[in-house]
Amino acid sequence: MMTVKELSEKYSLKAASMPEPEREIRGGYIGDLLSWVMGRAQADNAWITIMTNINIAAVGALSDVAVIIIAEGAVPDINVIETAEEKGINILLTDKTAYEIAVLISADI
Repeated sequence: MMTVKELSEKYSLKAASMPEPEREIRGGYIGDLLSWVMGRAQADNAWITIMTNINIAAVGALSDVAVIIIAEGAVPDINVIETAEEKGINILLTDKTAYEIAVLISADI
């Protein structure tokens, strides 16, 4: 188990939003269909997605995930980042695919 900040540093993930750097991560979920994520992601998960629209902040808050990792070089706009900051949602960015980043971090979370 590790914190969002530790994960970011270990795997060189870029922080788009990190209002809760000490939040501990327990497990993960990969998905892009927001209704599925809401029903299946668990509290404290690292949610890996390629979605970047404003709804990821709401789904992240409702699911109480520890961090949203946006894969494949996708970047949310400033409105998403500001909303995530307001809601206390950590967002990290990577150029890796969802599969690649999941494999990398799986031993740590």
